Order: sequence, then structure tokens, then C-alpha cells
Amino acid sequence: MRTLFQTIKQQFLEGNDLVLASITASSGSTPRGAGSRMLIGKSGRIAGTIGGGAVEYRAELMAQDILEKKESCEHEFRLNRKDVENIGMICGGDVTVFFQYLDHNDPVISEITETAAKSYEARKDFWLICDLKTTSGMSLYSPSYGLIGNAAVPSSILSSLSAQPCRYRGDDYDLFSEQIGTSGTVYVFGGGHVSQKLVPILASVDFRCVVLDDRPEFIDPVLFPDAVETILCDFNHLDQSISVTDADYCCVMTRGHAYDTIVQAQLLATPACYIGVIGSRAKKAAVFRKLVEEYDVTEQELERIVSPVGLEIKAETPAEIAISITGQMIEVRADRKAAAK
Repeated sequence: MRTLFQTIKQQFLEGNDLVLASITASSGSTPRGAGSRMLIGKSGRIAGTIGGGAVEYRAELMAQDILEKKESCEHEFRLNRKDVENIGMICGGDVTVFFQYLDHNDPVISEITETAAKSYEARKDFWLICDLKTTSGMSLYSPSYGLIGNAAVPSSILSSLSAQPCRYRGDDYDLFSEQIGTSGTVYVFGGGHVSQKLVPILASVDFRCVVLDDRPEFIDPVLFPDAVETILCDFNHLDQSISVTDADYCCVMTRGHAYDTIVQAQLLATPACYIGVIGSRAKKAAVFRKLVEEYDVTEQELERIVSPVGLEIKAETPAEIAISITGQMIEVRADRKAAAK
């Protein structure tokens, strides 16, 4: 979503009107679920996807008509057998798509775009809310700055917004919301080869990464162009550099057992939602034993540590290991969103 808002801003600067196609509901075996979005201009799809195949093709055609009429609308696509075969699904399904017309001269959309960019940069939790009843309203909401935009959203809904895409219907409103920004950060301890492969992959799936190392040459921003920050730190005193919250993920991959141990001991004193540590099972046993004997860590506390980190896909190279870690973190993030629903 961050890239999508950046694209909207650039297209508006070029004087282009757009259509934002968002899946608001799906049933059956559809390729993409609620919350999937695609940005469409006069030349066709610009960014994002709502699943490809027949649905996306039809959506692009509808968007051209919307650009001409300058009117938003909602449409339900029913996939027939031929559509299913084209997409490669086993069975069919229905997809409801809301097409929101975005006028490049609309100051409300421009304000939302600017606010979204600042919210991503400031690590704020925020939601995109589309008004489906008026077919023209759109707002951003964050507890830190309130409601920005022109969608009429009851306070009762603002207080119950979910991490999952959700549609709210009432006599006077029909709203679709999705949390598109989170305060969570991935702290990567150690700037070695795996970290250098991991950060760009995490960033590509919307994780906000900060890299920490005690060696200046390994926190060079040139090595981590996709990280929002690199920090030269003392691994013995992490609290002097960062403050880990319950929305944050931690990946420990320093240059040695001793540093991994002291970092883990400190992270266990934080509410981090994920602590992943690279290394073999033999290394895990040695480090865990030291944590218990020298840092008074309990067996229950050790259960918070994921080690060896990553999904078991027989990864060997730094790139493969990075992919396995990213897959695991995507799974953790999805589970957290589901639990918050």
C-alpha cells in the first residue's frame, strides 16, 4: 500500500486521474481476498493487483468507463467455468470490487496521500476507510491524529476498527476499512550477508526494517538501501539505541554466539512479538544453556525464541535463508492480524 500511495501522488503530479479498485468481498476459490487493491489509469493497470485473469481484465475495462464518467461504483464479478479455467482455479467464486474514482484535482485525496506518506514514515497505526454509500468519500484514521478526509465515519466504528479488512453497514453508512499502516518495526541485529539479503525481501512485503551492528562498516546505508535506518550500537546496551514494543519483530544474526546470547537476553525483557535467531540446533542448545545459567532465563521464557529461525524449506544460501525467514514472519503477521480481529 505504501508504494500504491506513492504512485497516486506521482500520477497526480502528472495530471492523471485514476481509479482505485478494491476487493470488498469474495467467496469461493478466488485468487485474492478482501483488501486487495489495484490502481488503474487511462493506459490500464498501474500498480497492485486484484488477482489477475478474468476479474482483473474486466476491472480494467470498467475502470476506463469510470474515468470517462468520473463516477465511483461497486460491481460483483461472478466467475463462470471459463473464467475459472483461465485463472487456473479448481472451483469458482464471486468477487465484489469497489471502483473509486480519484480526481487529480481533489484536495481531499491529495491530503490523504500526503498524510499516508507521513504516517508510514512516522510508524503510525492507521486505516484507510472508503465510503461506499456516497461512492466518493475516503478517509484516513489514526488514533494519533484522528480522521482526515471526507468519509462520514461514526465514532463507534473508529473505536472498533480491525486489523483485518472489514465492511460496516448501517442505515446511514456503508464503509470499508483496512489497516494499511502499523507501528511495528523489524529490528535486524547484525549486518552480515544474510541480513543484506533479508532486508530487501522484508521491505518488498511491507516490513519496516532497522539494522543494528557494532561495526561501522556493517551499518553503511549503501548496504541497506531498503532499511529505514541503520544504527551503530553497543550490543551490551540495546536500550541506549532502541525501544522495542509489542508490535516489533526481532531477527538476531550477529557475528558470534556471545553477541547473540547477550542480545537475546535483553530482547526477552521486552514485549517483542517475535524473536528469531539464526543458527544450528547445536548453537541453539549452547546459547539456551548459557541464557539459563548466566542470565537466569526460565524455560518458559526461552519458548518465545524461534531458533533456528525461518520456515523449514532446506534453505542453505543467504538468499534462501532470507526467504525462509520472510515467509515465517509473514505467517506471524497474518496470525497477529487474525487474532486482533
